Amino acid sequence: MTKWTKDRIIADAHENNVHFIRLMFTDIRGTIKNVEIPLTQLEKALENNMTFDGSSIEGFVRIEESDMYLIPDYDSWMIFNWDVPSDGGRIACLICDVDTTKREPFLGDPRGNLRRVLDKMEDLGFSSFNLGPEPEFFLLKLDEDGRPTMDLNDDGGYFDFAPTDLGENCRRDIVLELERLDFEIEASHHEVAPGQHEIDWKYNDAIRACDKIQLFKLIVKTVARRHNLYATFMPKPIYGESGSGMHFNVSLFDKDGKNAFYDESTQDQLSKNAHYFIGGLIKHASAYTAICNPLVNSYKRLVEGYEAPVYIAWSERNRSPLIRIPSSRGNSTRVELRSVDPSANPYLALAVILQAGLDGIENKIEPPMPIDRNIYTMTPEERIAEGVFDLPSSLSEAIAEFEASPIMKDALGPHISDNFIAEKTMEFESYKKQVTQWELNKYLMMY
Repeated sequence: MTKWTKDRIIADAHENNVHFIRLMFTDIRGTIKNVEIPLTQLEKALENNMTFDGSSIEGFVRIEESDMYLIPDYDSWMIFNWDVPSDGGRIACLICDVDTTKREPFLGDPRGNLRRVLDKMEDLGFSSFNLGPEPEFFLLKLDEDGRPTMDLNDDGGYFDFAPTDLGENCRRDIVLELERLDFEIEASHHEVAPGQHEIDWKYNDAIRACDKIQLFKLIVKTVARRHNLYATFMPKPIYGESGSGMHFNVSLFDKDGKNAFYDESTQDQLSKNAHYFIGGLIKHASAYTAICNPLVNSYKRLVEGYEAPVYIAWSERNRSPLIRIPSSRGNSTRVELRSVDPSANPYLALAVILQAGLDGIENKIEPPMPIDRNIYTMTPEERIAEGVFDLPSSLSEAIAEFEASPIMKDALGPHISDNFIAEKTMEFESYKKQVTQWELNKYLMMY
């Protein structure tokens, strides 16, 4: 991987006819924002002197303290493979951290906050935390005005291909675009629901992995438009079909670069740290659900019958619990958290997941016994006897669990936690007041 410096970035921009640079960052909601600058301002940006109005970004700062600095991560430099229509010049991007006017890390910056939790990880004797995500999305047709419809672009199912999978060409173009941007694609395929797709790529360290999730969403939506389609990462856009998840495969490494979850001497080849990390994930599952599943709509996915987790449990083989341990061992030993959906802010989701696991390691939290049978077929009494409890069933319940957890709130810090709770509480209150089509269909002619 190229190690970028200021001079190399400027030279690369000139050599490749770059005219505009997007200085990108992520707000608390997980939405990518950017300030686009012309090439003439690139040096100023690389010297950390580019400001923007933080009061215009949801959950950032008040208007009286609005000026903020964008701090580009040189190693995030990349040039997109599309031209500006007016002059043919190319567009590049730099992913940025956010600083205050005092030149201090802004506590409301999700990317900077993840760095803070990673610092705690290093204090505990670990060197890195890796993430391999598995994001799913739907492709919908556009109407004649270019707006998304609810018409799916195919009737394919799991692993189907053309002519049934009419999204194949779009998905292939997405993969090609991602590969040009140094994504190491491992698989792409049609998912269970009609119009639903998944693309997986190789794991990265925590910060870079989250950066790539954000870039992935941007590329998917951009390429889909070229095919006259709309890509949505909404967790459950279609009633009666599987929702879209984004399983997080995480692994922790020690100071010697060894996988801290692997121990060849144990029966399951999982280390004590792996078991404690799982214990932390189990203990704090209800509290971090609000962050990993942040929409009202997220809880339409977390229901029985659609392969999404509903119960707080773990297993090495079973795909019905919240946590699964894939069969790979050695440096590939990892923990798969199956509840996360693609509407989640990846920086915040990974921060709470890491904090929960580290709490398990610090306090030697033993997980319950693994559940190796289909939890969906167990009776409520059997689940209680096995210590299997439900995930929150609504955004309101999840917010209450998060608000009651000092450890999870500490994972985001007061600024992000308070703003997240306030915004999501308002979101749920607004949802409660809506009269839905289901209610009209059910009750209008009955009463």
